[in-house]
Amino acid sequence: MHIAIIGTGYVGLVTGACFAEFGVFVTCVDKDMEKIEKLKKGIIPFYEPGLEDIVKRNLKEKRLKFTTRIDEAVNESLVIFIAVGTPPRGDGSANLDYVEEVAKEIAKNMNSYKVIVTKSTVPVGTGLKIKEIIKKNLEKSVEFDIVSNPEFLREGSAVEDFMRPNRVVIGAESEQAVAIMKDLYRPLYLIETPFVITDIATAELIKYATNSFLATKISFINEISALCEAVGANVNTIAKAMGLDGRIGPKFLHAGIGFGGSCLPKDTMALVKIAEEKGVELRIVKAAIEANQNQRERLTQKIIKAFNDKIEGKIIGILGLSFKPNTDDIRESPALYIIQSLLNKKATLKVYDPQAMENTKRVFPNIIYCSDAYSVAKDADAVVVVTEWNQFRNLDLERIKKLMKGSLFFDFRNIYDPVKVRQSGFSYFSVGRP
Repeated sequence: MHIAIIGTGYVGLVTGACFAEFGVFVTCVDKDMEKIEKLKKGIIPFYEPGLEDIVKRNLKEKRLKFTTRIDEAVNESLVIFIAVGTPPRGDGSANLDYVEEVAKEIAKNMNSYKVIVTKSTVPVGTGLKIKEIIKKNLEKSVEFDIVSNPEFLREGSAVEDFMRPNRVVIGAESEQAVAIMKDLYRPLYLIETPFVITDIATAELIKYATNSFLATKISFINEISALCEAVGANVNTIAKAMGLDGRIGPKFLHAGIGFGGSCLPKDTMALVKIAEEKGVELRIVKAAIEANQNQRERLTQKIIKAFNDKIEGKIIGILGLSFKPNTDDIRESPALYIIQSLLNKKATLKVYDPQAMENTKRVFPNIIYCSDAYSVAKDADAVVVVTEWNQFRNLDLERIKKLMKGSLFFDFRNIYDPVKVRQSGFSYFSVGRP
C-alpha cells in the first residue's frame, strides 16, 4: 500500500515514519522546501527520541520519501492523511485554513478512489466540511471516503505510542474505508491493540474529550496541592491513595506547575469554543483551564514572596524550559511564564535545558543560557526546577549549594525529598507538601 502524509510537523512526520517502519510505502509532503531537503538527508526539525533512526532507516530502504509535490503524492497513494497544523485563533477556536487548503489541493489531483484521513486534531464537523470542499473542487468524477483517525501521541514517547497504542480510533461512513484502515494498521493486530470503529463526528470528539479529561485531572490535583499547603497535608500521599482506587487510576495525578505543550491548552480551549457554538457550556473544562493558569501564577508568586518582593537584580536559575521532558517543545511551557514574570520584576535569569534552549532563544534572546545545571547554580540566589528531566532528578545538592550565592531551592515537580534538600542547607519549596 502507498500512502501520503500531507504536513511534516510533529504528527505528520511521526505518523509517516512509523507507517514506513510497518512496511508501508509513505510519501510525506510539505510546502517548506528547506525542511523537505533536510528531511531527505535524515535531518528532523524537532527532538523526539528514536524518530531520527526510523527516518534514516526507512529513507535508506526506500519506503519513506519526502517531496513538495502534492500532485504526485495524491496520484500514487490510496490513503491520504491530512496532518497539517490547526493553530488556535484568538478566541480559542481551531484555525482550519491549512486543512481546507489541503482538501482543495487533494481534490484537484485525485485520479481514482481515495481514502482521505484527518490526522490533525479538528473540531466536530470538519470531516463533513472536507467532504463538501473535495466534492466542490473535483475536476472529474471520482469516488472517495472521509475518515477521522485521531492521534494520541505524547511528545517524548511518540514512537512508542504509535507502535504500541492504547487504542486506534477509526471514524468512517463506509465499510470499504474501515477495511482499508484496518489493513493499514494490520501490524497492530499482532499485539491485540483495541480498535474503536465509530462514525466521523464521534471520532473527532474523542480526541478533544480525552485531552480535556487529562487536563482536568492535572488541574484537580494542582488545586488539591494548594489546599494541602494551607492545611499541612501531603499531596503526593493523597495522589497515591487516590490512584490506588481503580475508578481513578494513578496517571496524571502528579502535582506540579501545570500543563503546557501543543495539545492540552489548545484542545481544551477549542472544545469550550465548539460547545459554545452549539449552545453548551462546559463548566468543568473551563475550570480546568482557569486552574491551570492559577497554578502558574501561584507558584511564580512563591518565588517572588521568598525574596519579600525584592527580587530586582536577584539571579534566578531555571532548570528546564520544555513543557515536559524528552522534547524540545516550549509551546505554552510553564517555564516561559515564570521567566517572563521574573523579567518583569527585573530579575536576572540563568537557564538550562537539555534540548529546548535553541527554541527558547527565539523568545528570550537576552537571558543567560548555560551549559549544565551546575553552571546555572553558580552565583544564583535561587534555583527553580521547572521540567523534570532525568538529569535533574539526582543533582549533587551539596555542590549546587556551594556554587550558589543564595540558598533558595524551588522544586515545582516534587522530584526531591524535602528532608534531604534541607539537610544540604537549602530553604526548600515544593508543591503541596509540608
